[in-house]
Formats: sequence, C-alpha cells, structure tokens
Amino acid sequence: MSTTYTIDGETGPWELVIGLEVHAQVISQSKLFSGASTTFGAEPNTQVSLVDAAMPGMLPVINKECVAQAVRTGFGLNSAINRRSVFDRKNYFYADLPQGYQISQFKQPVVGEGWVDIDLEGGEVKRVRVERLHLEQDAGKSLHDQSPTKTFVDLNRSGVALMEIVSFPDMRSPDEAGAYVRKLRTIVRYLGTCDGNMEEGSMRCDVNVSVRKAGAEYGTRCEIKNVNSVRNMMLAIEYEARRQIEILEEGGSITQETRLWDAGKGITRSMRNKEEAHDYRYFPDPDLLPLVLEESFIEGIKATLPELPDAKKARFMSEYGLGDYDANVLVAEQDRAAFYEQVAKGRDAKIAANWVIVELLGALNKAGKDLAESPVSADKLGGLLDLMADNTISGRIAKDVFAEMVESGKDAGTIVEEKGLRQVTDTGAIDTLIDQVMAEHADKVAEYRSGKDKLFGFFVGQAMKRSQGKANPAMLNDLLKKKLDA
Repeated sequence: MSTTYTIDGETGPWELVIGLEVHAQVISQSKLFSGASTTFGAEPNTQVSLVDAAMPGMLPVINKECVAQAVRTGFGLNSAINRRSVFDRKNYFYADLPQGYQISQFKQPVVGEGWVDIDLEGGEVKRVRVERLHLEQDAGKSLHDQSPTKTFVDLNRSGVALMEIVSFPDMRSPDEAGAYVRKLRTIVRYLGTCDGNMEEGSMRCDVNVSVRKAGAEYGTRCEIKNVNSVRNMMLAIEYEARRQIEILEEGGSITQETRLWDAGKGITRSMRNKEEAHDYRYFPDPDLLPLVLEESFIEGIKATLPELPDAKKARFMSEYGLGDYDANVLVAEQDRAAFYEQVAKGRDAKIAANWVIVELLGALNKAGKDLAESPVSADKLGGLLDLMADNTISGRIAKDVFAEMVESGKDAGTIVEEKGLRQVTDTGAIDTLIDQVMAEHADKVAEYRSGKDKLFGFFVGQAMKRSQGKANPAMLNDLLKKKLDA
C-alpha cells in the first residue's frame, strides 16, 4: 500500500480532500436542444440557431443522440441509469448566456451513482465514487483580449451538450486527481462519447479542494474553475492546499469561494463567492417534459458497448501475460491497444509489448507524433519481429533497422536486404571469426585460461565487431566458449 499523501505545515501534517466536476463535451453533430452544428474551430457566431441565441418564442427540442451518449457514458462509469430525469433552469446572468439561464439537471439527473477505478504508482488501484452525471447546455464564450475597451461574445458554443461528471470527495492527492481525470478521458474516448481534448476545451475540470487534520471533519472547500489540463489541475491543487494550510495555521478561516488558476503566475486567485444551489433558483424547465427512457432504448445502448479499459487490461494480463505497467500503457488509448494486438498476433506477446512501448512510442514521442502519424505500421513492426524470431537479424541489428524504418518508412525486409544485414548463422564462418580473434589476442587467451574468465565478454565483443554485428549471438557464445575452454 502507498503511504497517505500529506502536506507538512507548522502544526504538522495536513490531509487533502479533493472532489472533481468534469465537464465533457458530448460528441454529436448538433447541439443539445437545437440543430446547429458543433464543429470545432468555425468562425465566431456562424453556428448559432435562433434557439441558441434565445430569440423570443423559440422552444428547445431534446437531441436523442446526446441522451444516448450520456447513457453510454453512465455504463462506462459503472453507474445507475435513471429511467426518469428532469431538466431544470439554472438561473444566472452573464453576457455569453443569452437566455439568462442554463438548461441543466439538478435533483433528478439522467445518470446516478457509480465508480471508477484508478491506477496509482506501484500497482495500487483505488476506487473513486461518482455521484452523478447530468446533461446540460454549454454557455457561449466571452473574448476579453480582442480589444482594449470591449468584450466580444462568440455564441458558437452556446447550447453545445455537456456531460457534467461529479465525483464524491474521495481523492487525497494531486496524483490521484490526475489519475482520475486521465481514466475518465480514456473511458469516454473508448466509448466515443467525448474526444477528451482538454486543449480545445471539450473536457475541462472544476476542482474542489479543502484540507483537514487526519480523521477530522471536512474543511471548507474552494472551487477552482475551468482548469484545462491535467498538469495545471495538479499544480492548482498543490498551490490551493498550501494556501489554505497557511491561512488556517495563522489562525484564519477559509472562505468558500470560486477561484481561478493563473497558470502564468502559478497561483489561484479569487473570482467570486461560491454560490449555493438556492442562489441559482433552480426549477423544472416548463418547456421540457420529464425525460423518460424506455428499457429497450437503454438495453440497445448497452448491447453496443466496446470492451472498456479495465476489462481490456485484465485480458491483456491474462491472455498475453503482461505486467501491470505494460498493460496500463497499452490500454491507455484504444488505437494503441488495437495496434499492439495486431503486432502481438501469432508472436511473442511480451517482446511485442516491449517494442511497441519502448521503441515505437519512444520514437513517436521524440518526434512529437501520435500513433496515427506513425511511419511504422503494425504489420511492418510485426515483420521486424519475425526477422528476429527466425534469426535473420539479431536484436542489436533490429534496433538499427527500426531506426531506418522510422526514418524512411520502408519495411524491415527491404532494409535488411539493401544493407546486407542478414545474421551470420554459418558455423564455419563464425569459427573462422573466433580463430582470427584468438590469434590476434593470444595473450588474453592465456589470461582467460589461467582463470580470468571475465575476459569472455571481451572476446565476444571483438568477434561481434569483426562480424559487424551480424554473427548470431547464441551461436557465437557457444562456439567461443568451446574453443576457449579447449
């Protein structure tokens, strides 16, 4: 078990209490209550229907696909699917919210309690409980940096469907919060319900942080709004916890408030006093009937679910004999897992995992590319492993061939033939190499035979050098040992 994460203050250790509200933009072609497009990157205010702009007399119409995506995500979170849910109006006033309210869900969400297992360092698994998932429409976007005197409003995002996934305050460290968000992102990507691109704003977090002495009641929490990367979230949690500890140890008290993370300065700063539910004056939206899901609708979605990350990880460990770390890395992305399975098919699964994780992902990371841009396909990487398995090339030469594959995009067989890299497996040729090395280093042979057996590695190195790395290592070692011990 890992030790409990604490932050030391003047009065001793403090424990963090963290809960997250993750806003995940639903993958759908149109918005939650209108037919306007949801395509990212369009010119400002070009994807705005009369409903999104809150023109008088416009009525919302629920998008069935968005509901299906929420239910699908609920299954991925091991959650209860509520057969009856209600849309409410959440009232607040801001320039990029044309209606003066947001259509959301409050007391009766579409998805109820569930859980997510997160993988921590050292192979530890921790369960984080999910309180709810509810559907709501996004607001527009205020742009404050376009003019020194004006604020511009882009309503393209207004009305886009969001799933707000609310956790219980079960996390106790920045690492746990980071693992939770990464796991959520993996799950929704597997399900195809959200693309998880935090840099585009399609997944963002509100972070609730409080501190307490071990075993004490929960402290007063502060909420950090709209954090858009896992790294920034973890930094914000660390800073906010230390800020609260400092205040408490100086005899002050924490004010429940909403704060913003200033990534440039590395600090959180106050935005406004934290609203309570009654401040939003929630009430059921009079334009929308309660959402009642038929059993056939729910079961139809359940039947289309893919193999999810936890199940895939368990299968990779049992079917392929992989360790916890390798399995976690491979299932982190759906296309990565599929790539690996194609490479491993009919081959040594552990060697395949090593080449995918260490060599391929390492090379792609260095080049700043993702798997979709890989110059080495799964078939080509499998072909390289086949050349090693049948002793056409050695493992050392394989790394040189792989580097050339990354550079040129050619397959391994072509490179081996073009560069004459086939492994020497002719015992007669290897015998000759060994004889030449022993003749050149007769003094070292005498030393070896007098008891300095550590010199064996020297002879192996000299013979491999003379063969330009092409001698079969196992055959070379065997023949060399026989000749030196003769």
